[in-house]
Amino acid sequence: MNALLDVGAGAAALGLLAGGYAYAANWPTSQIFGRTLIAGRDGADGLHRVALTYDDGPSPRNTPALLDLLADHHVHATFFLIGEHVRKHPDLARRVVAGGHVIGNHTAMHPNLRKKYDARVRGELATCQKTIEDTLGITPVLFRPPYGARRPGVLRIAQSLGLTPVMWNVTAHDWDPIGSDAILARIDKGMRANGKRGVASNILLHDASHLDGIEPASRVDTITVTRTLLRRKGLHFVTPLDWLEDFRKH
Repeated sequence: MNALLDVGAGAAALGLLAGGYAYAANWPTSQIFGRTLIAGRDGADGLHRVALTYDDGPSPRNTPALLDLLADHHVHATFFLIGEHVRKHPDLARRVVAGGHVIGNHTAMHPNLRKKYDARVRGELATCQKTIEDTLGITPVLFRPPYGARRPGVLRIAQSLGLTPVMWNVTAHDWDPIGSDAILARIDKGMRANGKRGVASNILLHDASHLDGIEPASRVDTITVTRTLLRRKGLHFVTPLDWLEDFRKH
C-alpha cells in the first residue's frame, strides 16, 4: 500500500511540475522564465490604452485592407512579421513601414522555439532580423515568440540580439472560426479586466496565417473586429514602444 501511495505521490508531483513548466513556457503573462514586455499602465484621462498587435504577416489577402482601415482612423499598430513572408512579399512589408507602424521580429519560419536548440533559436531570430533590415531598412527592437512559447534560453538569445520580448494580455482567438461577435466578446472581457486593474491592453491579433497562402476565413473577422475597435469611444491606441522605456527602467 505504501508503495502504491509513493507511486501516486510521485506521479502527482510530476504532473504538477509539468503543469508548472507549461504555464511558464506558454502563458502570455507569465514571467517565470524571464521578464517580457506585456503592457503599461492606463492613463489618468479616463481613456483605456490599447495596443493592436498583429502576428504572422504580411499577407496579400488581408494586410492591405487592414492597413487601409488603420490609415483611415490615423492609428498605428504593431506588426510582428515572419521573415519568410517579408521575403515573399517585400512591397507589402514596405507598405506596412510606410504607414508608420511598428515592426517586430516574429522569427524566420515560425517554429515553436521552446522545442528548438539554442543554435536554431538564434538562427531564426537573426535571419528574420537580417531579412527585415535588408528589405525594409530598419532594425526591429521588439520580438514575439511564435505561439508565445519560450524558455529562459529563448529570452536570453533575444536580448543578446537587442530584442525585447513582447507578449500580450488579451487573446482574441481570431484563429478560431467563431465569428467576429465572439472574438469581440473575448477582447471586451480582457479589456474590462485590465481596465479594472489600471493596466493597458495589449491585444494579440493576426493579419495572416503562419502557413503562407493558407488563410482561414477568421482573418476576415479580424478586420471586422479591428474596424469595431477603431470606432469605439473611450480607447486610446498606442504601441508597445510607448511602454518600452519604463520596462527597461525596471
